[in-house]
Amino acid sequence: MREFSQTELLLELEPVVAGELDRHHKVAKEWFPHEYVPWSEGRDYDGVFGGDAWVETDSKLPEEARVSLIVNLLTEDNLPSYHYEIATAFGRDAAWGTWVHRWTAEEGRHGTAIRDYLTVTRAVDPVALERARMNHMGEGFTNSYEGVLHSLAYVSFQELATRISHRNTGKASQDPNCERLLARIAADENLHMLFYRNLLDAAFQLTPSQTMRAVTDVVTTFQMPGTGIEGFTRKAMTIANAGIYDLRLHLDDVLMPVLRQWAVFDMKDLDPEGEKAREELAEFLARLEVSASRFVERREARRARQAAGA
Repeated sequence: MREFSQTELLLELEPVVAGELDRHHKVAKEWFPHEYVPWSEGRDYDGVFGGDAWVETDSKLPEEARVSLIVNLLTEDNLPSYHYEIATAFGRDAAWGTWVHRWTAEEGRHGTAIRDYLTVTRAVDPVALERARMNHMGEGFTNSYEGVLHSLAYVSFQELATRISHRNTGKASQDPNCERLLARIAADENLHMLFYRNLLDAAFQLTPSQTMRAVTDVVTTFQMPGTGIEGFTRKAMTIANAGIYDLRLHLDDVLMPVLRQWAVFDMKDLDPEGEKAREELAEFLARLEVSASRFVERREARRARQAAGA
């Protein structure tokens, strides 16, 4: 079974991209970031308007929700780098190019809306947030994977992971305005996931073994695009301990639903290399199940100790 070149993959999948674009346009709903921000809660900060400097007590959000919102926003801030990466991988021609620009335009709303919400409600230190944005964007983002299939596999999982992170952050905020906004953003992310997931499903029909290798490579090395954020490991642990996004969710709510949708463990037409990739995938998922279970057990034990000592 021959492998398709990158050019062949782009040409063969272009009609699928066109079809998915039509579907996306029919189901995507127009929305406006300014309608999700409680502007009446705002007041001037210190500076040119002589307002009040931000203080810790200004924020009404639980610490874990605040950390997660900062991580989510800084991740969204790197949109210029993401646009460059997917435009390089998918090209700017025909339906591929139309999708790249549409995706970028839709994603651009997310950072705008989250930043406006955080600034107006004084949920975070705006000076620290801006410095973090400058540092993170100064590092940029580089796709760790080369080629169409690897890129499609990565965004299929990443968009779903982002959707879940936004939704759970909204719930953790204990603020109905925040939850409403992040639910709206999560709906965009879900449509993006469907677009990429359906494209990769078509790739499985076209070249199953080549696609299986790409999926295995991505699943076994997956990292969220925000890993370059300063102090990310500490922030990620805060988010995981709060149950906003952790290994259990990553396995049960991100990896497995997408893999089941592609029916990767039911495919019959894999060549030896494809079978090898599938075996590697199964072994990795088994190890991840052990790690996820251990993490949950340790977290529950820690919570029980804290409750007993309260």
